[in-house]
Amino acid sequence: MSFLARIMVLKSRAHVSAQTRSGRVSGGSSFEGSGKRKAAQARNRVGLLIVGFAAIYCVVGGRLVQYGMAEPEVTSSIMPADRLLASRPDLLDRNGEVLATDIRTVSLYAEPHKIVDADEVIEKLATVLPDLDAKSVYGKLNSRSRFQWLRRQLTPKQQSQILALGIPGIGFRPEKRRFYPGGATAAHVVGHVNIDNRGVAGMERYVDGQGLADLAAVGMTSDQPLEPVKLSIDLRVQSIVREVIYSAIDKFKAIGAGAVVLNVHTGEVIGMASAPDYDPNNPAAGAEEGWLNRMSNGTFEMGSTFKSFTTAMALDSGKVNMNDSFDARYPIRIGGFTIKDFHGKGRFLTVPEVFQYSSNIGTAKMADVVGIEGHKEFLTKLGLLSKMHTELPEVAQPSQPKEWKKINSITISFGHGVATTPLQTAVAGAALVNGGKLIDPTFLPRTREEADQVAKQVLNSSTSDAMRFLFHWNGVKGSGKNARVEGFNVGGKTGTADKVVNGRYVHDKNFNAFLAAFPIDDPQYVVLTFIDEPKTDKGNGAALAGTSAAPMAHDIISRSAAILGVKPKFGDDGSALLVSY
Repeated sequence: MSFLARIMVLKSRAHVSAQTRSGRVSGGSSFEGSGKRKAAQARNRVGLLIVGFAAIYCVVGGRLVQYGMAEPEVTSSIMPADRLLASRPDLLDRNGEVLATDIRTVSLYAEPHKIVDADEVIEKLATVLPDLDAKSVYGKLNSRSRFQWLRRQLTPKQQSQILALGIPGIGFRPEKRRFYPGGATAAHVVGHVNIDNRGVAGMERYVDGQGLADLAAVGMTSDQPLEPVKLSIDLRVQSIVREVIYSAIDKFKAIGAGAVVLNVHTGEVIGMASAPDYDPNNPAAGAEEGWLNRMSNGTFEMGSTFKSFTTAMALDSGKVNMNDSFDARYPIRIGGFTIKDFHGKGRFLTVPEVFQYSSNIGTAKMADVVGIEGHKEFLTKLGLLSKMHTELPEVAQPSQPKEWKKINSITISFGHGVATTPLQTAVAGAALVNGGKLIDPTFLPRTREEADQVAKQVLNSSTSDAMRFLFHWNGVKGSGKNARVEGFNVGGKTGTADKVVNGRYVHDKNFNAFLAAFPIDDPQYVVLTFIDEPKTDKGNGAALAGTSAAPMAHDIISRSAAILGVKPKFGDDGSALLVSY
């Protein structure tokens, strides 16, 4: 052992001996102090960990509260799930038949950040969706967004076929689609929705305007079924009306037609159709021509149907009575124009004869008795010069001269110079036969008591009695003969109006209308039909209202009167029965 090693060993032994001799108390104190320091350090470390975790949880909790209180940000085209599945109320006809309802469907979306090969995805999708816009889809798949719609509202078959392709980054979202079981049957009344199930036309748009759209905007809609909305129309009558107007278009090679069945005591629209129309299940296919509701959103010069209002005005003024006669021997020349009768009788005509023979001269002279201001005031009172009030959003504003002169009053008396909608003409016509009450039309159920609360008395009841007589007279002996239905006592007035082309009236293009009421002894319903530019069987010229519009009313009444609960009467006093063996 080296010298240095020995020195170290001896020194170590001496150190141990010194500790032993120094006693137990000194050694215990040293060990005790070391233990306290270690315990304190441990407590400090645990405390720091507790404080650290508490701080982390406070930060996380604070951020959660912040996110919960913050306004939602739109970061992609997808809506919250509850809005995607939000329900619309079913639309029903007056008997509970479904006109519009929701069905569940799915829509195809992509997550571009998960797409590996956009071209391959497009090729595969095209095998199921051949009309896919490849350029548009390619742009979506290569975008920096994390979500893109590719196709909304797929069929179950399309969904299963796309699933079988196994494309990464492609998925489906549940949605609701509006379905119209009757197709185009009541298109212009029911309307349709857009791709996001929001009403854009007809009663669908009306429902949104009653608060549904506002609830959807603030996210308060849900997928729970809503209370159905019942409409006033009868699907059976509606189907008849549409079938009749399309049959007339086909028969007369016309460019359009329309009809309405209106309850004269409640203002309820029982059936209303306008053609061309469209299928609300595929509204884009209807284009603009089919979207136009000619009954409420188209304005036309209604021709001789306006003679009904002129006659009622003259009688209601007290300046004319049923026994008066008017000189219809000579045409009226005014302002460079000549007013003459289509089939002139060349003699004095009584008021019933003026109505029966549809005399322009006699009608103009009745209007002249009342005067220009009285004429304008009366038509305004009947609602023919102002925008109609009803639930249907598509309502047009009538047109009239800026300044009424004598020539205007004369031409307006027989239906030229003022353009109104066919529906408001029918509403005014109802006032002529229901005792003189003007009732705004409604597409929702309304009782007679409710109608009386909103009705306006615009005619004396005696005037209404006289108009019922004239309608019946014309229906039996005049131009309304082709609208007669055995047992249902139909009365009415025809109107054949020349159309304006390039600022001039042309005689080979007509707008024909027929205003009818039945049963005329106790009117329950008004039927107004029209046909736009009908052609004769020779393919040229224009058919008259008596041979085109009046038969349309006949077909509608004969097929729907029993459905509406109108009992037929046979015989002079109505007591005879029709018996068939």
